[in-house]
Amino acid sequence: MLLSISFFSNFLSFEVDAETLKPKHGLSVFGDLKYSKKFQHFDYVNPKAPKGGKIRLPGLDNFESINPFILKGRKEPLAEHLMFDTLMTRAFDEPDSYYALVAKSVEIPANRGWVAFNIDKRAQFHDGTPITSEDVVFTFNILIKDGHPSYRAIYRDVASVKPTSRYRVLFTFKSNGHRDLPTRLATLPVLSKQYYSKVKFNKTSYIPPLTSGPYTISKLIPGRSITYQRFKKYWAKDLPTVRGRFNFDQINVQYYRDREVAFQAFFSQQYDFREEFTSRQWATQYDKPAVNRGFIVKEVIPDQTPSGVQAFILNLRRKKFQDIRVRTALDLAFDFEWTNKTLFYGLYKRTNSMFENSTLAARHPPSKAEIKLLKQFEKTIPLEVFKRPFQAPVTDGTGNIRTNLRNAKKLLKRARYLVKNNKLYGPDGKTLTIEFLLFESSFKRVLNPFIKNLQRLGIKSSIRIVDIANFKRRQDNFDFDIVIRRIVQPITPGLEQRNYFSSTFANQKGTLNVGGIKNPVIDSLLELVVSAKTRASLVTAVKALDRVIMWNRYVIPQWYKGSHNIAYWNKFGRPQIIAKYNLGVIDTWWLDKKKSHMLNQNQKPPKPVPLKIN
Repeated sequence: MLLSISFFSNFLSFEVDAETLKPKHGLSVFGDLKYSKKFQHFDYVNPKAPKGGKIRLPGLDNFESINPFILKGRKEPLAEHLMFDTLMTRAFDEPDSYYALVAKSVEIPANRGWVAFNIDKRAQFHDGTPITSEDVVFTFNILIKDGHPSYRAIYRDVASVKPTSRYRVLFTFKSNGHRDLPTRLATLPVLSKQYYSKVKFNKTSYIPPLTSGPYTISKLIPGRSITYQRFKKYWAKDLPTVRGRFNFDQINVQYYRDREVAFQAFFSQQYDFREEFTSRQWATQYDKPAVNRGFIVKEVIPDQTPSGVQAFILNLRRKKFQDIRVRTALDLAFDFEWTNKTLFYGLYKRTNSMFENSTLAARHPPSKAEIKLLKQFEKTIPLEVFKRPFQAPVTDGTGNIRTNLRNAKKLLKRARYLVKNNKLYGPDGKTLTIEFLLFESSFKRVLNPFIKNLQRLGIKSSIRIVDIANFKRRQDNFDFDIVIRRIVQPITPGLEQRNYFSSTFANQKGTLNVGGIKNPVIDSLLELVVSAKTRASLVTAVKALDRVIMWNRYVIPQWYKGSHNIAYWNKFGRPQIIAKYNLGVIDTWWLDKKKSHMLNQNQKPPKPVPLKIN
């Protein structure tokens, strides 16, 4: 009875807004779509790509679960993308557009007070059972109840979700005007209600669940390796959004506990593709016979996705980091220029924004619109916000940072810190000590010079290396002084910013607000980001947010590259066009049997096609 009343109510709504509610084949934050209703495939795929073969990839350390939706356990990172279909799927040559997958179409009114997804009647799980609106409703509710806390942050403005028919599901919002909530819901994975009625959802597990995506798990050795097998009866294989994708029969991930061991394993042909994140290795360790003979391809590909920020994240919950003068002094002790020159072969640039490598980074003095927005907070934000863009401390690269350390000492003195017997004592009479928490040793070479500079200020610092499971536990429970993390930013910032910076999530276990930022000004700016109606107003709000966060010095920013450094055994084919916002290796490449045969015969394969960025 309730279902029929609900359905009738929605029918009346449809009659009133018939033109607005005409089902659409795609969805974007600001309404612009590149692909028409009749498009056949994305421009950055080869629709005739051959299927078959395998690609082998490296993993670091281990994994504790193949359940990607809960807080507990370290996840296998490919599981969600390869195994679980979402309502709609993203086009990676557009900033924020989504097209049909499980949902064949979407309805959204002009006021953006709700969104409805119409499920493709062909959609099914791997056991042949159909995907229905009940599965979508179940998924949403279980993720809110037992999923990772980030789901509650992203979807907190959803008032209700209900099926209006077997193949239509309606999400109603707490208020109108939600800009990106519909697109966030479009990325909702779809889980089987029937399956999870018998299996406990919120447990870490190595047991492959019932899914609907392009791959299943064919082999798994806990913590060591995992093999994904292409599901040949995949229901969506002929959809325009899937055509030309997921070409490998197998995707194998082999885990290595040590980066150096993983590096050597690549040249021993134990896996096929790697993205190099260590500048020293990229600059000096690829002069190998396999590279010189063309058996291995070494490429630098421009990265047009926002870099976000990689930084030393200070635990602001600890009293010693709550004074901005102390945080600034720590920043002054980090010598990026020397680090980049000596350790990174000059391959990096200094990060000065939470939205680095994007047009959203606040690189210039604030605009009139930003100043107008920020004026209301004038008494509670650093004055520098109004004067100039944030710039991290600069050195001459020689390793001599006397001037910076002198300025750091002045700041610490103003904060009532005193040096006695080469130790820095705070106003509480306790020595200032700092522990850097790591899960791998490669960062020691960066930290050791930093620690020496801190010691010159009287700050006793140390490095604690733990396994990745303990690292996660300590981070989730706020048991750290400083960790090194990267905050990944989307092209169109929105709801996820609450996860990163909102006071609401500062003290929530497992939060993505790792540093524990609690600032009412930032909370207000976050809501302006979330509610922006135009791209221009979004840019203004994001840049204002960027300035306030950076000038409060909640993190010590590190570096970014703005490119992908990749190397792979020359046995793959790939589309000539690469998506602007995704490398697409496991999505769009394929095994070239001729090249693979030539490699096996110790013959040089032809060079890959030059890439064009779409």
